[in-house]
Amino acid sequence: MTASRPSRRARALGAAVVAVLAAALAGCGDSGDLRAAGATPTAIGPTRLWPQLPPASTPALDYGEADTETVKGIQSPGDDIHRVDPVAVVRAEVAAHPKDYTGPHAMYAETVQELKECGKKGALGRKCPILQAYYRDLTGDGKDDLVLGIRFPADQLAVRVYTFMHHRLVQVMGTSDRVVSVELAGRDVIIRSPSTLPGYEFRTVWTWDPHQNAMLATRDEILRVGTASHPPTPAPSPSLSLSSTLVPSPSLSPTLPPSPSLSPSASGS
Repeated sequence: MTASRPSRRARALGAAVVAVLAAALAGCGDSGDLRAAGATPTAIGPTRLWPQLPPASTPALDYGEADTETVKGIQSPGDDIHRVDPVAVVRAEVAAHPKDYTGPHAMYAETVQELKECGKKGALGRKCPILQAYYRDLTGDGKDDLVLGIRFPADQLAVRVYTFMHHRLVQVMGTSDRVVSVELAGRDVIIRSPSTLPGYEFRTVWTWDPHQNAMLATRDEILRVGTASHPPTPAPSPSLSLSSTLVPSPSLSPTLPPSPSLSPSASGS
């Protein structure tokens, strides 16, 4: 037995209903008229507390964030920073600051002793405190700048940035801290450090400031990175190797590989 088919009239009526529904649905489209977005919260402006207090005219502490220093005795043909020897740069810093490195109460006397192992082979060479050199245009002048890390005592890492100004090598950033990681993001140097609060860490962003001709700590935050019951374990200071193109001996390889977020740039990026 064949299935019954609807009559012609029924089929015509059904087609008409479909057409009416289609027209109605088409009319439900966005006409482009303005529509209410709902209730808008009342804007609350900042309220100044204790307006009678006079504003301070001097900073409470000198952070040294705009300090720069010319590195004496370091030159490079064409101001090519890739041809600068990082070991010579650090030794020039030691010579310029004997109180910190070689004085009777020197904080970094241990680092000076380890510098003697730079360039040696095997286990001695791995004691070199200078980490792998990285290159990035951080000042925006179209030329690579030099980023160095130096292992200091008490698990501290010194981070230095150098650039050529008027044919002189200038340190435009210098800081040291216990470090979780160091990253290059665009033209920023980002340093993450452990916090005494479980589950939190400090994050400092250093950025080039053309008015000061220095890298400034433009952002300093404390961020939640874990739970209070399971605080993150701070990673040891990264131990990277110096680029073999900068140090004659390839034995200047430390014990740990560099962080993958800090890819060395041979041509600048």
